[in-house]
Amino acid sequence: MREYLLTLCITAAVTYLLTGPVRKFAIVAGAMPEIRARDVHREPTPRLGGIAMFFGLCAGLLVADHLTNLHQVFEKSNEPRALLSGAALIWLIGVLDDKFEIDALIKLGGQMIAAGVMVVQGLTILWLPVPGVGTVALTQWQGTLLTVALVVITINAVNFVDGLDGLAAGMVCIASAAFFMYAYRIWYSYGIEAAAPASLFAAILMGMCLGFLPHNMHPARIFMGDSGSMLIGLVLAAGAISVTGQVDPDVMNLFSGSERNTVHQTVPVYIPLLLPLTIIAIPAADLILAIVRRTWRGQSPFAADRGHLHHRLLEIGHSHSRAVLIMYFWSALIAFGALAYSVNSASMWIVLSVVVLSAIGLVLLLLPRFTPRAPVWAERFVPPRYRRRRVVVASGQPAVAEAAPAEQEARTPVAAGVSGVNGATAVGPRSRLPR
Repeated sequence: MREYLLTLCITAAVTYLLTGPVRKFAIVAGAMPEIRARDVHREPTPRLGGIAMFFGLCAGLLVADHLTNLHQVFEKSNEPRALLSGAALIWLIGVLDDKFEIDALIKLGGQMIAAGVMVVQGLTILWLPVPGVGTVALTQWQGTLLTVALVVITINAVNFVDGLDGLAAGMVCIASAAFFMYAYRIWYSYGIEAAAPASLFAAILMGMCLGFLPHNMHPARIFMGDSGSMLIGLVLAAGAISVTGQVDPDVMNLFSGSERNTVHQTVPVYIPLLLPLTIIAIPAADLILAIVRRTWRGQSPFAADRGHLHHRLLEIGHSHSRAVLIMYFWSALIAFGALAYSVNSASMWIVLSVVVLSAIGLVLLLLPRFTPRAPVWAERFVPPRYRRRRVVVASGQPAVAEAAPAEQEARTPVAAGVSGVNGATAVGPRSRLPR
């Protein structure tokens, strides 16, 4: 565990220290696109944050290669080299897109090529544990197609959710934390060395996100761009592929005892099929909804719009920071809920806890609809948005009145190019777009 923590810290430190110089380089290189209609930031902000994240990935792999226990991962498996090869290719495509805005189909082809590079070097799905059937061995073509599909879906899901300051990095960091705990348990509790690469990938991915988040939180000073979002999506997919398709369920020796006990014991075997999906559940749902919405309107599935989940959170009245935190909450609930269920699938407390937390999440989602107002005696203890507006009547006595909704909605949008604090790039505490 200490070597994983050291690798995580080194990756985070390198990413954090390089993000500042990368920001200056992006400004000099002109990687600051103009404000688009679907953007929520108010002034051009440099991208290319994926450069720092990629060098953090390289530093993490280099440090892990020189550690005593983690060095065995590089000796017994070719997966770290496969990951580095695919990451370098997808990172290069992302850098070109951040600078020159390449076509979406070209990016899609590059994603498939990057996945193919990893497959050629051994990072592929060899078998699948299917409930009720057992372990099903895949042919070479089946494993290749399934691996490429998982990589492409994960990359685009993370890329789609990258729309608010700190949103993609935070959600992937939460997902990688849950995935690390799962993979480390497989490696440590069952003694399966094949799960060690997935644990390493998850630790490095956490370091990349944690190192970049201080620069990307609201108000963001730099965006990760496609060079960063596609990179962390590929690393996340590589870990899922490694632990799903490389770990043989038969090695766990779980198929013993009564039928009921066997069902409960084999839950950790089947969780790899679900955990990668739960990790990207929210980004994947956003991806599917976006494709359906754009196709229904007769648009291209790759056409940009303002219909993503984070855009809708802003439209119903959430502030930028609260919208990001709500997305964090749901990501953590889904990922760690699946993780807890894999540890003890027979516990009813886990199910009840997930239900209660889901209810709390729904209340947080609908909170702006309630628009509560504090009583007069408690106004000094609550934020201004919960206070009542005082007006002066003809008699000269102050009266308390609610702010007119039409007056609140009549705010004019903030013009592009208006400077904010420390290069702020997002809207203020409330959505200023007219309904």
